[in-house]
Amino acid sequence: MTTLDEAPRESRGAGADVSGQADAALPTALPAEVRSWGPRNSHDPTAVRDDDGVYWLFSTDANADGPLPGAGAQIRRSTDLVTWDFAGWALDGVPAPARAWANAEGLWAPDVVRVVTPAGDEWRMYYSASSFGSRTSAIGLAVAPHPAGPWSDRGIVVATEHDRDGHNAIDAQLVIDGERHHLVYGSFFGGLHILGIDPATGFALDAPAPGEPASAPGTLIARRPRSVDTAIEGPYVIPRPGGGWALIVSYDSLVSTYHVRVAVADAIEGPYLDPAGRDLADLDADPEVTGLTVLASHRLEGAQGLLAPGHASVLTEPGRQILIHHTRFPDEPRQHEVQARRLVWTAQGWPLVAPQPWAGDREVDDESTWPREVAELEGEWEIVDYASPTQSVAPSRRVEVTADAVAGLTAHGQGRFTREGDEPVDAVVFPAWDGVRGVATLSFAARAPHGFVVVGTKVIEADVSEAKVTEGAAARVE
Repeated sequence: MTTLDEAPRESRGAGADVSGQADAALPTALPAEVRSWGPRNSHDPTAVRDDDGVYWLFSTDANADGPLPGAGAQIRRSTDLVTWDFAGWALDGVPAPARAWANAEGLWAPDVVRVVTPAGDEWRMYYSASSFGSRTSAIGLAVAPHPAGPWSDRGIVVATEHDRDGHNAIDAQLVIDGERHHLVYGSFFGGLHILGIDPATGFALDAPAPGEPASAPGTLIARRPRSVDTAIEGPYVIPRPGGGWALIVSYDSLVSTYHVRVAVADAIEGPYLDPAGRDLADLDADPEVTGLTVLASHRLEGAQGLLAPGHASVLTEPGRQILIHHTRFPDEPRQHEVQARRLVWTAQGWPLVAPQPWAGDREVDDESTWPREVAELEGEWEIVDYASPTQSVAPSRRVEVTADAVAGLTAHGQGRFTREGDEPVDAVVFPAWDGVRGVATLSFAARAPHGFVVVGTKVIEADVSEAKVTEGAAARVE
């Protein structure tokens, strides 16, 4: 295996370190500082899975404790989405065209997607190069035969100038819709846009020449007014079950009030509406309530708590979807790390997020075993309301769910429950692992009667064995 010191400079990305093999050892040349990072210092993360079942995480060049020890988009790998090993950088610093344009010290918010081309599969990474508070930014494209690399730069796909453009060319995501490819991007300033991408080249359809940046920003899909500092970024679009699309975005201040909201649309170009019908691109709508909050600062009993979780992506695998995001911590606000949570869809087609972190092999993906009787919802639950001001780290609270409380609910199977009328409910209940109590249990995520999202975990004391809960799931199958 070639070490970082032995490799030619132009190939000193993760591909050179791991020789493109998912089971290769960590490169011995990496500084001890980064070898011990694990999930820490992962910001704006996205994850993919290779054919060997190894997960590769790409994230912003960030270091909460000092100067960057390297640049070129951080890479980590895992076999369970729980434990992460630092594996190097995709590229050897900021590629020359992006560096010349944006004068960036590192790369931000890489998005990695596998694309089928006539020449065979290739992995495409759309990265961002900029500096804080500036619209002089670039979204670049790099390609590789495997997530481990070697990665090679192809140039700038979208570029903006601070004194010329109203929008900002960062935070890109490639959306593949059959034969159509789209790039969703943007941060603060002029909002979020979507533009067409040539599937063959990975560059904008309206590029004036092959390999040159887009000539126009594309279609506006979301923005916020100056009264809230135009604070919207990190767009991620996913297909909605039954048709249409869901837009996942992050609102507010990166280090304190950051949180995740969603909206849905029939067409990928929008309009994206929240449950009340408010358009995320409407500057006249109330910016504090537009969009449905699905993840925000909170603290569970006995847990460290989450501060400013956000910049989410979605890993889609057979039978499940997982929200990948970064979070800070109430007691250590400078520190940040990657976390993963199950993403579920309600019966009415809204994407919601599990309260418990992803637990690897302990997770139950088979939705046929998920609760299908209203009576299974009775009991004591630890819940979090996402209705508090986002600057608050909302503490969880316990509630006793009685038969009267769930009266009128309709079970749709596979953990979906709804209630119509004056107190509407649209909920998903699913198996989960309570990491604090160390037991298998149930969690839920719901659009509640008051219009905001509530999530919770059924309280099962540690002396109740995992086997008993598993037996209950088995009984539901019979």
